[in-house]
Amino acid sequence: MLTTPMVRRLLSAALTAALLLAMAGCGATSHSDSRPDQDARLLLDFAPNAVHAGIYLALQRGYDEAEGVHLRVQTPAASTDGIKALLGGQADVAIVDIHDLAIARARGRDVVGVMAIVQTPLAAVLAQPGVRRPRDLEGRRVGVTGLPSDDAVLRSIVAGDGGDPARVRTVTIGFDAVRALLTGRVAGATAFWNAEGVALTARRPGIREFRVDDYGAPSYPELVLATSRETLDTDGPVVRATIRALRRGYEAAIDDPESAVTALTDAEPSLRRDLTARELDAVSPAFTAGARRFGELDPTRLAAWARWERRVGIVRRLPDVAAAFDPATSRTGEDTDPNS
Repeated sequence: MLTTPMVRRLLSAALTAALLLAMAGCGATSHSDSRPDQDARLLLDFAPNAVHAGIYLALQRGYDEAEGVHLRVQTPAASTDGIKALLGGQADVAIVDIHDLAIARARGRDVVGVMAIVQTPLAAVLAQPGVRRPRDLEGRRVGVTGLPSDDAVLRSIVAGDGGDPARVRTVTIGFDAVRALLTGRVAGATAFWNAEGVALTARRPGIREFRVDDYGAPSYPELVLATSRETLDTDGPVVRATIRALRRGYEAAIDDPESAVTALTDAEPSLRRDLTARELDAVSPAFTAGARRFGELDPTRLAAWARWERRVGIVRRLPDVAAAFDPATSRTGEDTDPNS
């Protein structure tokens, strides 16, 4: 028969075990959402590169599992596939170019940005060493991908230097800026300074780099994590768990870039480690530039972007920032998270 002291000891042990389990649960996630324990399909914006290092580090370290989501990363066939995949149900979340998001919403597609991947524009015009400044591109051939935003970026950069964009001779080269510049096919080309810019500089020192925010554009988050409004409404816990996992991955990548490079190159063996390390070193400051934390969606910064987006002609109407972005969701897991 159990005595009173024995009963007390058993109750004490049971309470201690329950407390330890509760503490372990708190350590696994900082959010009050129930753990979804579901797969989530994340579509990249482009072939894996250093800007995605935080994603692969999150996977390698199991941050997704710790936050209650099983991330399945997919590579797109084209850089504009993200919006279609979100609306068609082929992806739960996708990294998209902010201009593609604006264009999609202008066409009535209800996609919403829920987290910034970078805080600054990545768009630039890369030019031959002999092109000293953007207005020197007047009368010369400049390659563009064929996306509407590329033409707008080129016009903005040339006009921002006092040049006449109408005098620039554009030629569509797709996403082949590196080869087009190395072979001398063009005097300049629109590209991302963090990827093609780093690759070109490694092969041709002296290459010129004209970033759009140095010539009149505001600082804006070039790449954002997006989802459909329907997914956010029906599978909010999955989206929020993904955000928590990615934030942990990117914060770790900032603190430990060597491990982030290893995670990325282990997952994608075709990537050169030395070049990937240089790309991550170049883009890493953009992960949090001007932000209080990784992933922040700042309404003031987004409003400035929206005005510029319309002014340069990427969209005809001023983007509705309040409808296009969800800053509250971007704060998931933070002390200021309204869902905590």
